[in-house]
Amino acid sequence: MTTEEDSRGTGIVRFLAGDGEPRIGMLAGDVITGIAVDSLADLLGLPLAEIRAICQAPARETVPAGEVRLLAPVDGRTEVWAAGVTYERSRIARMTESEESADVYDRVYAAERPELFFKSAAWRVSGPGAPVSVRADSTIDVPEPELAVVLNASREIVGYTICNDMSSRSIEGQNPLYLPQAKIYLGGCALGPSVRPAWEVPDPYALTIELTISRDGAVAWAGSASTSALHRKIGELAGYLFCEDEFPAGAVLSTGTSLVPDLPFTLQAGDEIRIAIPGIGELANPVVRGKAAVAAALGLPAREI
Repeated sequence: MTTEEDSRGTGIVRFLAGDGEPRIGMLAGDVITGIAVDSLADLLGLPLAEIRAICQAPARETVPAGEVRLLAPVDGRTEVWAAGVTYERSRIARMTESEESADVYDRVYAAERPELFFKSAAWRVSGPGAPVSVRADSTIDVPEPELAVVLNASREIVGYTICNDMSSRSIEGQNPLYLPQAKIYLGGCALGPSVRPAWEVPDPYALTIELTISRDGAVAWAGSASTSALHRKIGELAGYLFCEDEFPAGAVLSTGTSLVPDLPFTLQAGDEIRIAIPGIGELANPVVRGKAAVAAALGLPAREI
């Protein structure tokens, strides 16, 4: 079981207090202390030494953590990317669901070059308590609980957070080229609750990832795994991401999943997904089905979807 502090996370947070604009602060215990940046994108544009100095010398007012709403720890021009088939469990699951191209996943697991794909623009990411969605045109859908690394513009590791890389197994299973449709859509990505600074995480390969899916008040599926089974090192994944691209506002790179429910399990509207990584935090999101349901849950007018 995680403590209340574990569930909120600790470290860098993006939050709303009252009806104001999103703010950035450092969460410690029951208090958030503002820091001297206006956005996480601005912070990730700085060198790591400067980021650490800002985080360790909060310069603004404090607010009780219980009086704010935590938002996804990503904003501005920061992009979310993800890695695929980085755990043995993911390789097996992808080969099982694929109708005609199982060997693709087997080969990418062993290849020198990892699978990396764009996951989400910052504005599309759900935060703690916000809905995630399964596509209305999909039949088998699962959450993918992952450790995500937060990188600055210079490819330095700033910290870690939790990513729910929602996935349509039925769409990707038809053809690997359908990956963008299986992975990238409104309600298809959640991050949070905070960014635990890298200097506070002694070993990112010694973390436990826990997934619980609740349905009608009962546990529908649960499992746990360790980042020790990560097939590719974080520095390797980041190196390929930055190899021929620039990220002036940094990037969030989700490192792949080691927890995939066996077929034919699928998420349903009304489920709750809870992902916990002790030492990083706990991310919980309700499930809705389809774009219209996400928009309604977020209070978006039709012209914004």
